[in-house]
Amino acid sequence: MNRPWVAIQRNPTSGTGTRRGVLLELLRELKRRGITPRMFANRERMQAKLADPAMRENLVCVVAAGGDGTIGDVINRYPGLPLATLPLGTENLLAKHLGIQPSGTQVAELIASGSRRRLDLGQLNDRRFTLMASCGFDAAIVHQTHANRRGNIRKWHYLRPLWHSIRNYGHPLLRVFVDEGPQPRIARLVMAVNLPAYALGIPFAPQATGEDGQLDLCLFERGSTFQMARYLGHVIAGQHQSLPDVVCLKASRVRIEADVIVPWQMDGDPAGFTPVTLEVLPAALEVFAP
Repeated sequence: MNRPWVAIQRNPTSGTGTRRGVLLELLRELKRRGITPRMFANRERMQAKLADPAMRENLVCVVAAGGDGTIGDVINRYPGLPLATLPLGTENLLAKHLGIQPSGTQVAELIASGSRRRLDLGQLNDRRFTLMASCGFDAAIVHQTHANRRGNIRKWHYLRPLWHSIRNYGHPLLRVFVDEGPQPRIARLVMAVNLPAYALGIPFAPQATGEDGQLDLCLFERGSTFQMARYLGHVIAGQHQSLPDVVCLKASRVRIEADVIVPWQMDGDPAGFTPVTLEVLPAALEVFAP
């Protein structure tokens, strides 16, 4: 293929119904700008195609057409390849942060103009993430929600896991080793933020930039349903960083251990259990954005 082209990974359920028109608009506008689009619903087929060096020669980027889950899959399957995102899923917080609309015309224009940014990525063990990762109460809710999922997850799907976690989660103690420090900090809930984008716009680390080569950590030291509600109220009000039992700091590498298995989530998807190592990958993502 001698013409410039893009590979589009489409979430099979996100690119249907009224959203199909946005995908067709992207295909049309890319062709109008002299760029050949190739769309894949089968991820393994797309991965095999991009494993061919000849196919990569004129590749402009990979387009993640879906939500944050589709983006996570793309950045882990194709590390180092430029990314564009067409927000079609239930939630696409990265696109929202970058000012990208569910518009095929806007995304095609960004690709054709070459408007790009370099952003840091977080890495949890061997998996990369764009936004944030957390360990504790909210991760337990994410794990339960995904275990019970049937098709696309909607916001109301979190209600039953939320109630279950309120009644049953034990808030185990977490030992947090920051940047190879010999003594751990103690927390019951850990938030590691790369970009200041979280569901419902909750501002855990509004100062995070995704361009400073560090993760912004929020360590919440107390554990109970009452304390989680208290912390959430202060976070929503933007006052949590002044609480004496909340520690906020920056780090490039973090190790988290516990005496029991504690769940992790990253970018809204389950991400295994403790122990884990978190680190930042400076400027590892090249993304098309305004």
